[in-house]
Amino acid sequence: MNSPAGPPERHCVIRYAKPKSVEEALGLLARDRWRILAGGTDFYPAQGTRPIAENILDINGLAGLRGVAETGTHHVFGARTTWTDIIREKTLPTAFDALKQAAAEVGSVQIQNVGSIAGNLCNASPAADGVPPLMVMDAEVELRSAGATRHVPLAGFIQGNRRTALRPDEMVTAVRVPKASAGGTCSFVKLGARRFLVISIAMAAARIERDPDGRIRAAAISVGSCSVVARRIDGLERSLVGLPARVDDVIDAVAGCDLSVLMPIDDVRASADYRREAAREIIARVVAAALGEPGRGSRAAAA
Repeated sequence: MNSPAGPPERHCVIRYAKPKSVEEALGLLARDRWRILAGGTDFYPAQGTRPIAENILDINGLAGLRGVAETGTHHVFGARTTWTDIIREKTLPTAFDALKQAAAEVGSVQIQNVGSIAGNLCNASPAADGVPPLMVMDAEVELRSAGATRHVPLAGFIQGNRRTALRPDEMVTAVRVPKASAGGTCSFVKLGARRFLVISIAMAAARIERDPDGRIRAAAISVGSCSVVARRIDGLERSLVGLPARVDDVIDAVAGCDLSVLMPIDDVRASADYRREAAREIIARVVAAALGEPGRGSRAAAA
């Protein structure tokens, strides 16, 4: 005799929603857990052929989250602003050149057309190209829930590999750069196994402000792919202030700077030792480029 059948198997119902407004999206986030989908350039490759096992909140219909705007105090990038949008934006000061250079390094043109600035940050990869140039401009991330809005410095938003400060009921609505940090000249340098379509071995961004007398008034330097999260090199930044804005003087400072804040790893792309040495050379090159002499590097590299 057959045994009686057990209780029917329970299946998890996966929901898909495409809100028509930010308020609708925030209302959904307040009531349930969702995976927010924008460009999908990280989501779909990671998903592969496996069945989707989480609710999907597709924000691609939220036109108000795309584009670059300006307030009295900030330059504001909507969360859905694509890398192509950033490359083509004509209204940004020259200090955003590093961000544009990084945007041109994000995958292929097809990826740049759909990948978004907020998606790059929320993915929280140690090799995220957009992070170092935004970090040297003291960028902050705007997080909204149904009941509140908060602004978190980028350095505090990304908390580790694939970990952010985003709460389950929140979504990123903008990335904000203070106008006070949008002065000077900026550059971005990325090292990979080949020129294009590559995950970086190491990368750096630098922003330099000069006094009228030709000395460095302020410096900001950030290195990515050499730690779990991108790091500002605070000690070097302080040592550059007051120096003549001459490449040779700056390269000498870089040669002797302390990079112990970086904690590179061994992986299939490079060893930790190689990354550590590469970071110093890339910093020299990116600062030289910010001072108007691209292609210059350390004397050791030139030798």
